[in-house]
Amino acid sequence: MTDRKTDYGTIETALRRRAAAQRAGEKDAPNTIDSRRAADVAARLTRRMADEGLADVTYAPAESPFGTLLLAATRRGLVRLAFPEENLDAMLEGLARRISPRIVEARGPLDEARRELEQYFGGHRRAFELALDWRLVGPFGRRVLGVTSQIPYGGVLSYAEVASDAGSPRGSRAAGNALGANPIPIVIPCHRVLRSGGALGGYGGGTQRKRWLLELEGALPPAR
Repeated sequence: MTDRKTDYGTIETALRRRAAAQRAGEKDAPNTIDSRRAADVAARLTRRMADEGLADVTYAPAESPFGTLLLAATRRGLVRLAFPEENLDAMLEGLARRISPRIVEARGPLDEARRELEQYFGGHRRAFELALDWRLVGPFGRRVLGVTSQIPYGGVLSYAEVASDAGSPRGSRAAGNALGANPIPIVIPCHRVLRSGGALGGYGGGTQRKRWLLELEGALPPAR
């Protein structure tokens, strides 16, 4: 606790010095040193919060064949996977509003998720073994995504089949909406759900990614 108070004091002191220097019209060099020191301390505090389990949500980047993904997890498990075009601030704001504002960037808690994703993209993993946190999903969406999570690697179902298995035989459109709102795509494989007749249908990450994932799994032949 003493070390943490010292760190907070260091950040506060650095910020006060910077503000005082700016009021006095001093040059930027001392301010830069203080800012770097404050940043170093903030990074150390972030690591400590993650290590000691003080953060409610941690997030980290993960590389993929189509850009840098953003992963977020709670103590329950992986709660969010965002595609590269999704805005980080918007994602964090949503997590803060719906789960907790105690969010830190830390790679350690997400190492296993990153490892399994790397194996999957490399064609060396057919099923994820990650704990999941479903709290961003409503009751009907949970049923739809629960069915979806059971579709095997290389397999597909139609929207109508997923809706029926989720207990709503006439709910194809609602099932499609629930799939489009999937907060953990790829891991919960909503890309394995197609339109009746085999057309791709929509996908939150774009139809090109949907096709790429299905081709990776052998569910579709490579496009010519």
